[in-house]
Amino acid sequence: MTQQIPVVVLTGFLGAGKTTLLNHLLRSARGTRIGVMVNDFGDIGIDAMTVAGQVGSTVSLGNGCLCCAVDAGELDTYLEVLTRPESRLDVIVIEASGLAEPEELVRMVLASENERVVYGGLVQVVDASEFAATRRRHPGTDRHLALADLVVVNKADRVAADELRGVREAVAALAGRAAVVEATRGRVDPELLFDRVVPEGEIEGQMSIEDLLYGSGDEGHDHPHAAYESLSVTASTPLHPRRLMAFLDSRPEGLYRIKGFVDLGAADPANRYTVHAVGRFLRFYPEPWPAGGERLTQLVLIGSGVDTAALRKELAACALNGPQDAPDEHSMWGVLRYVQRSEEEPDEG
Repeated sequence: MTQQIPVVVLTGFLGAGKTTLLNHLLRSARGTRIGVMVNDFGDIGIDAMTVAGQVGSTVSLGNGCLCCAVDAGELDTYLEVLTRPESRLDVIVIEASGLAEPEELVRMVLASENERVVYGGLVQVVDASEFAATRRRHPGTDRHLALADLVVVNKADRVAADELRGVREAVAALAGRAAVVEATRGRVDPELLFDRVVPEGEIEGQMSIEDLLYGSGDEGHDHPHAAYESLSVTASTPLHPRRLMAFLDSRPEGLYRIKGFVDLGAADPANRYTVHAVGRFLRFYPEPWPAGGERLTQLVLIGSGVDTAALRKELAACALNGPQDAPDEHSMWGVLRYVQRSEEEPDEG
């Protein structure tokens, strides 16, 4: 299977804090190599930026990340450049400011014929202190929120608790099934958006130099990462493909990402299925089981405001219940609908 690179679209109206969030992701990348596509470099906090604002330029950052200044017409060209194996990128973030409508950028990513690209979600940044004014000034706000997979209610420290609760409730009503998290100064844990690569020699979970340097916000106040819930599930009993699809098709509001492998047992004994779900997008990738390894379902579910106990119970109900519960010949149809073939364009789940 070709290693695919998630492409995250980052959007939000002027002043919402999306560039602050982007700078935070770059600063805390550690072992993760991020490719960034923006209109210009002006607000990206890189000291050695000498070609700021020059469309068509690419800058290598000191932490192994890359930054490109592009316009919407160059998007596919630069996706081709950034996804080359020699770039060794783990994720690509497109900051939507001035490039194109978020809906159009998402459509371009979904329609890309680049086999190394997979949709990584639409992240909308909202200014909690200016939300009502933003909706008045920008009639497209409600439409953008309805498209989002993840909404970051930023500048949460600038409003009173009651007002913040009201903003979050209004955002959640407009955003539908999207996950909604609150943040201060754009401090979203990168693992909510993409898989962080642990550098060689570092123990997963230990504090890095970046954690020590940037672990607290400005003016000495502690501003931890935006909170989210993560559920890990390992099961030795194969899952029934039809019940698994029923679970995935009805996944609850706030469940942002699902990743891992599923064992579908006799429905396809030769393959395990890698699952990649973000927001409404879903994709399966069948691949042969590793020789000699134990056949397990291993999933990680990530979201905000989700009932992890209920999710665990629903996934347990997907397990096969003995020979009488054997999948029939049509049970894989739902799964196969989300297996991308080379001649097909991606579709949303």
